[in-house]
Amino acid sequence: MVAGVFSATAQGVVGQWKTIDDETGEAKSIVEIYEKDGKIYGKVVKILNPAKKDAKCTECKGSDKNKPILGMVIIKGLEKDDDEYTDGKILDPNNGKLYSCTIKLDGKDKLEVRGYIGFSFIGRSQTWTRV
Repeated sequence: MVAGVFSATAQGVVGQWKTIDDETGEAKSIVEIYEKDGKIYGKVVKILNPAKKDAKCTECKGSDKNKPILGMVIIKGLEKDDDEYTDGKILDPNNGKLYSCTIKLDGKDKLEVRGYIGFSFIGRSQTWTRV
């Protein structure tokens, strides 16, 4: 049992997470969170609604405009700060908006994801579950 606790702690936020819509409560996608050059990123690796499998980010700006959401990096450049990851961005591919982001583990299988503009208390949160 102790080995399992240490393994989950070591794994941290890296892995695959099922995203849950904070408004509808429905599972939307699987995001793979990975580390690159000491920072944390997240890429959409599966879209759960078959009708949206080929959706594109029509509202995105720059290089993400009209790109497929499947395979898109939506979490960019988070840095570890104590028990959370901060100072990065998260893209909402539904509206093309880029928000400041923090993520934090809640136990070993839940991830609190917060996107906001300006101050952290003005934003919205989602809880993702480990796949």
